[in-house]
Amino acid sequence: LPDGLRIAIVPAREVPLDAFVSVRFAAFEELPAGARVGTSSLRRKSQLAGLRPDLAIEDLRGNLDTRLRKLDEGLYDAIILAGAGLNRLGLQERITSFFQPEQMLPAIGQGALGIELREADGELLDGLMFLHHPETAVTVAAERAFLLRLEGGCQVPIGGHATLAAGQVTLTGLIASVDGKRVLKEQATAPAAEAAALGRRLAEKLLDQGARAILEEVYGSEGS
Repeated sequence: LPDGLRIAIVPAREVPLDAFVSVRFAAFEELPAGARVGTSSLRRKSQLAGLRPDLAIEDLRGNLDTRLRKLDEGLYDAIILAGAGLNRLGLQERITSFFQPEQMLPAIGQGALGIELREADGELLDGLMFLHHPETAVTVAAERAFLLRLEGGCQVPIGGHATLAAGQVTLTGLIASVDGKRVLKEQATAPAAEAAALGRRLAEKLLDQGARAILEEVYGSEGS
């Protein structure tokens, strides 16, 4: 963030999970070989390729209404969307099921919101503190630190999900090659007060295991 600004308020998180949306199939596991699954997220594509290499993963563009219409018109057998977006727009009934983090790690901070304030806005901060949700702030801090250390952007499949229980943060992080053939995934736990350090530490672990090569491959190919 620019100097003088900070994410001061983090409200309670919506569901952070990815949603499986289908008209014909009641569960992801029911999809037959060759089924067309729509998503334009590299993170989702790489994990789907690992879960079900027999599926046809196809690009899905447009706003939420457009994506749902394409599904309803039969262009896809299923599509993958953020559960939070569907919930916030009152479209919960379109969610067939959720991918659990063990199946598909969500995006960093998925389902979370942040309110950015100037450092000097003390009075405004006091007035907005009722919106702040400490548990969400801690878990998102771990996830964001993980992403920041990897220096990853939307060009690289990166996922992360943190939970808080009994004062301990557990963070699971993932980085994959664009084709999904190489997937690095690790988990670590630390006290809540060390959430950001936990994120950086987990990122370092993945960098040592080969994440650096994946990042160089992606960003190096962009510059060539």
